[in-house]
Amino acid sequence: MQAQGKKSFVLVEKLFEDYELIYPYYRLIEASAETRLVGPEEGKAYQGKSGTTATSGLAARDVDPGDCDVLVIPGGYAPDHMRRHKSMVNLVRGVHEQGKVVAAICHAGWMLASAGIVRGRRLTSFFAIKDDLVHAGAKWEDSEAVTDGNLVTSRKPDDLPAFMRSILELLD
Repeated sequence: MQAQGKKSFVLVEKLFEDYELIYPYYRLIEASAETRLVGPEEGKAYQGKSGTTATSGLAARDVDPGDCDVLVIPGGYAPDHMRRHKSMVNLVRGVHEQGKVVAAICHAGWMLASAGIVRGRRLTSFFAIKDDLVHAGAKWEDSEAVTDGNLVTSRKPDDLPAFMRSILELLD
């Protein structure tokens, strides 16, 4: 019950990494956080890389960043699609500016870079986007989970337990 009374949003777009959406979503619910899926459009079904379908409950343009305690960005190819929507990028930036937890795994670092919130920050990601993050000013490291202030990052699905422990520690 370590997240009771907290509001969490998990971003969704097509081709998300199925485990990186499902595991955080249900782990946050298990920890008693009010948890919603947020996409570019409300009520749209998005398909993951492995075929899981997830339907957004809210559109990013309708979400007030101040109403969020934690924002989780799953990886896969979804972050490349998410960053094409100004409302999705603005939501990430807004939650970060509010000092709330922003958590990104795998390729989700692309959203952090697009939101302009990585300069001087310690983080990790899937190794293939390391150069993108370093060029955006991040201090990249190869660790299963990195916490730098309100920013939590991880590399891949195998890191999900450490990723979620780090997120939930910040919500205590």
